[in-house]
Amino acid sequence: MTTNEPEPRPPQPATPASSASAPARTPGSARTPSGPPATRSWLRKWRRTTQPTPPDLTDGLDRVRERRVSLLDRNPFQIGFFLTVGAMTAFGLILLVARLQTVLVLILLSLAIALGLNPAVEWLHHHGVRRGVAVLMVAVGLIALLALAGWAVVPVVSEQVNRLLIQAPSYLENLRQNPQIAAFDAQFQVIDRAVAFLTSGELITALFGGLLGAGQVVANAIFSLIVGIVLTLWFLITLPAIKEVIYQLAPSSRRPRARYLANEMFKRVGGYVSGLFLVVLIAMSVAFLFLNIVGISQYAVALAVVVGLFAFVPLIGTTISMVIVSVVAFSFSPTTGLITLLFFLAYQQFDAYVLQPRIFSQSVQLPAVLVMLAAISGGVLYGLLGAILAIPTMAALLLLYREVLVPHLDRS
Repeated sequence: MTTNEPEPRPPQPATPASSASAPARTPGSARTPSGPPATRSWLRKWRRTTQPTPPDLTDGLDRVRERRVSLLDRNPFQIGFFLTVGAMTAFGLILLVARLQTVLVLILLSLAIALGLNPAVEWLHHHGVRRGVAVLMVAVGLIALLALAGWAVVPVVSEQVNRLLIQAPSYLENLRQNPQIAAFDAQFQVIDRAVAFLTSGELITALFGGLLGAGQVVANAIFSLIVGIVLTLWFLITLPAIKEVIYQLAPSSRRPRARYLANEMFKRVGGYVSGLFLVVLIAMSVAFLFLNIVGISQYAVALAVVVGLFAFVPLIGTTISMVIVSVVAFSFSPTTGLITLLFFLAYQQFDAYVLQPRIFSQSVQLPAVLVMLAAISGGVLYGLLGAILAIPTMAALLLLYREVLVPHLDRS
């Protein structure tokens, strides 16, 4: 009797696919884990966890929606804290600049002098001289020139100034021979007050605050001179590196434009300083020759130095020196004083309308009104040095206005 029962099949060996989906747990497989599948699993997990986050939802214009936080949503204590810290930082920076204004002015003055001497250094460098050697040659030449000028001029100037101070009361008394001046002095006692001021020793007290103050002024002047010379030489040597640092502050796409603007500003500052020294040299030479011609040769060198020193002062320097020289000339004779006054008035007009415009036409390029405003503002803020540095600073700002602000406004 037969039955229709199926015959039992022998066990089939596991295929690779079934073993991959459901691996058999044999004692051998449990003791020896497979290396490559575990590594691939770890790699897939690492890739899943390091995938970038999905982008934010965008609108129809494909612009990312920004979440703006209003000040009303912030903690008021947090706002007050940051405002207080910002105000204290700004106040500290302003106080630091105010305390270091003398040092900053000295640094700017040294940089301006270095820019004025840089054309001579560049000329030597382009003719095959190394820049360090060129700076050394220019510095030694300038120091030698100043030393020779001081050796020749300082003894004569000190002698003439002492003689002028000693004889100043008699010169002032001689002014009373003029009836108009005598009547004016009888009403206001100007000459008596001037004579008392010169003979009582109040001049040193008024200028320096006594002998101790005069010593401090001399010591500060010597220290500032030494520091200024060192800074000027350092700026001359490292000027190309300083320029490269300034150029690197601009983005690479705008670096040629920044290079052009920086070179133009440096050129204007250096041109103003070198032109100013030329103006002073011409004024001293003209004053020395004129005073020898009119017969005031005994005070010619001292008064020429006075004219040169006041020529550094913008706007009012030539007027002050004209008054001082004319007063000394009037003490010799009214005719000499009148001729001196008329000559310096004519030279002042020639200097203001012919000489300086031709010297500064290519370097500064400033309108007369801006020159006046810059000189007055710089003098009020930082004195004589501020008045000298204010004009090239105004020229640099005017260049930025013309080359940066105006084109930007035209494009917008």
